[in-house]
Amino acid sequence: MNNQVNPRIIFFGTPEIAVPILEEIHKQYGIIAVVTNPDKEQGRGKKLLPSEVKVKAMSLGISVLEPIDLKSEEFYDELNQLNADIFVVFAFKILPNNILELPKLGSFNIHPSLLPKYRGAAPINHSIINGDKITGITTFLMEQKVDSGNILIQEELPIPEDSTAGDLQKIVMQIAPEIAIKTINLLIRGDFQLLHQDNSLVTKASKLFKENCQIDFNQDAEVVKNFINGVSPEPAAWLMWNNLNYKILRARKSHDNNKLQVGEYLIQNKKILIGCLHSAIEVLEIQPPTKKVMNTKEFINGYKGDIQGYIT
Repeated sequence: MNNQVNPRIIFFGTPEIAVPILEEIHKQYGIIAVVTNPDKEQGRGKKLLPSEVKVKAMSLGISVLEPIDLKSEEFYDELNQLNADIFVVFAFKILPNNILELPKLGSFNIHPSLLPKYRGAAPINHSIINGDKITGITTFLMEQKVDSGNILIQEELPIPEDSTAGDLQKIVMQIAPEIAIKTINLLIRGDFQLLHQDNSLVTKASKLFKENCQIDFNQDAEVVKNFINGVSPEPAAWLMWNNLNYKILRARKSHDNNKLQVGEYLIQNKKILIGCLHSAIEVLEIQPPTKKVMNTKEFINGYKGDIQGYIT
């Protein structure tokens, strides 16, 4: 446990990316309750499954709240009775003002971008899609408007070349817990200076959906590569090949000198190359329909089709 007087902390979160933060805060201070989404139907069997945050909280013996309506009086009363000092929020829904005002020391959000850049649900994805070399993690005091509060801490981190959104998420999961602890310490001491977000610099990072992730090869190869990596592993870029839907999970810009037309593919030397408006991409990971994700060599070993042709 941290040597400082332990604040009463409630953690709000749902997906896997939030789990390491939950674990570290509980290790350092103890968490009195976790708020997460209700169990959700998943898979072909539509089985009700708990969120990753709920699973971890239960394993740690932490009380879990699963409100259906964040604006309900019942939920407000439950939180009010817990007499919290700090709310920590990561990858959760928008909280009503009356909820945000409950903790004595404040409610803060952890956001994986350099705010005000990439406000919204998918900052990690959009940073890869846009070919950024640097991203970061921001903690800020929460307001009703999405990702708009005054900044407490902001730290930059480099994006390794040809990273996918999944790769960058793993980096965030390693670094964000320490930043969360630093922010809690600031709130306990009360010696912080807030940085106002410049609204003229705001960019949006809206949620991405499968239907918008078909690959358009009529763009520069660098743009196509960034898009594929930026929506991997979810919702995943896809293409139609021989009238079947294939997901492409990882790609890089090709350095081969083959002059492929837009949408033309070539399989040679254990590589899959697809022509773009300028240059070509090399497919590194692919998922055929109803099969697992595989690297290119695995896919080619079982491939029976033409070695050259056009994506349909």
